Amino acid sequence: MARAVTRCGWCGTDPLYVSYHDEEWGVPVHDDQKLFEFLILEGAQAGLSWITILRKREAYRQAFAAFDAER
Repeated sequence: MARAVTRCGWCGTDPLYVSYHDEEWGVPVHDDQKLFEFLILEGAQAGLSWITILRKREAYRQAFAAFDAER
């Protein structure tokens, strides 16, 4: 039987937002590379909606060497 999932109203029905809500939002992050990724994405978000950044995430990943701070 499928488990009912309760979601926050802000994530709406966009599959990308739903995936972010269910798998990433509110989950503690301890990995330096993942923290660097969120630092870059949060900085890029200034003045934009988070869904806009999520849609461009792959382009940021390519532009920032997969968020490898050493590179």
